[in-house]
Amino acid sequence: MSLTINISYTGVGQNAQKFAKEMETSGLADKIRAQVGNERYEYYLSLEDPQTVLLIDQWTDQAALDRHHASEMMHKIVKLRDKYELHMQVQNYVPTKAATKDAKFIRK
Repeated sequence: MSLTINISYTGVGQNAQKFAKEMETSGLADKIRAQVGNERYEYYLSLEDPQTVLLIDQWTDQAALDRHHASEMMHKIVKLRDKYELHMQVQNYVPTKAATKDAKFIRK
């Protein structure tokens, strides 16, 4: 069962965007994507709040996420968050069978 974590990073000015850009340009985001168990690691900009960046982070299971949290990469992420003085809101999701009922509303 996959775990999806939505993390909203908020900072002063464009600090959240600078953080996401540094994650990408430094190669750290790609290293996370290459970790065993990572299924998705994508940043999105908010149209409503330019000071917020959303990270959608998806893992195959809790064990994969735990390995990521114990990795050296996590220490680097924490340093970058501190560098840009970011605050976070975190939401965790697991898939449910009820989601299949919504298929009739999805245009493919």
